[in-house]
Amino acid sequence: MGSSSEKRLVTMIPTSKIRLVIVGAGGMGQHQVEAFGRLADCDIVAVCDVDLEQAAKVAEMAGAEPYSDLDKVFEEVEFEALSNCTPDRFHKPVAIKTVAEGKHILSEKPPALNYAEAREMADAAAQAGVINMINLSYRDAPAIQKAREIVSSGELGRVIHVEASYFQSWLVANHWGDWRTTPNWLWRLSTEHGSSGTLGDIGVHILDFATFPVGSFRSVRCQMRTFDKAPGGQIGEYVLDANDSIVVTAEFESGAMGVIHATRWATGYQNRLSLTIFGDEGAIRIDLDRAQDVVEICSGDDVQTATWREIECEPTPNNYERFLSSIRSAVNDEPDFERGAEIQRVLDACIEANETGREVTV
Repeated sequence: MGSSSEKRLVTMIPTSKIRLVIVGAGGMGQHQVEAFGRLADCDIVAVCDVDLEQAAKVAEMAGAEPYSDLDKVFEEVEFEALSNCTPDRFHKPVAIKTVAEGKHILSEKPPALNYAEAREMADAAAQAGVINMINLSYRDAPAIQKAREIVSSGELGRVIHVEASYFQSWLVANHWGDWRTTPNWLWRLSTEHGSSGTLGDIGVHILDFATFPVGSFRSVRCQMRTFDKAPGGQIGEYVLDANDSIVVTAEFESGAMGVIHATRWATGYQNRLSLTIFGDEGAIRIDLDRAQDVVEICSGDDVQTATWREIECEPTPNNYERFLSSIRSAVNDEPDFERGAEIQRVLDACIEANETGREVTV
């Protein structure tokens, strides 16, 4: 795990509202305008996107200025922090520029296109002494925070086996719109347009979800598949070559075994994350489709009767609140760029394992 959450950074702490720039005015940029807009400690001052018309549309939601040139943002706008909502391939260049300018940064996942880039981002942010976070958004669920607490307490005993899954179905259903006609979805299916496929888009979340309470991986095996979706595997300018489904089998540093999988073909599930952790003295399970703030546990005398009971979890800050609080306190919360680099190393290992058909040490 990253250790920067224990390190107090040498950085200027704003005395008024934290002025924020959002880069990338797609679906996530719009979501963040709404999310940050609900926080009293934040003032969104600019939205930047290569499509100025789209930037203006999203900027209007926040009462901010639209830009299409990031260099002009740094030249003309006074701000303390930036949220990087660009496609995957732009995460590193935007992050490197931002920290070089001494600005705090929240960056979307996956951290980068490979571990070398993610490592460069983490090192640059540490050297600059700015707050840095990766938006692994399912850390927002109180249930996963409680799960980590339970595992750390030893109530489950020795963790033996872990099962985690992330199911989406937008390739078989149109509840989020028709992906065949929407660039916001088509780019996620094309490596040429900067996508890392299911592995980088939702696999990154479930890999973090599994390791956050249990600990790091020692090794992984991985299979990834891209299924036919259109004649010739292409729609317009989009070559549909990014992976659609992944299956990972892993060994944790603790010796526990894990099965982690993710797909966009999960008919009947819009956006479901689940996690089950089996120990030799108890087990817990989470289903975020059912509840974000409930952990089910089977431990103690209940083990003998296979009885599960519910634990309701206290609210926890979301990543946007953690980011702003970190800027105020000058103490970097998690998940930070160091954690992002750790997860990116796992993504790289999964790609290598898929290509070689062999187990890969992380």
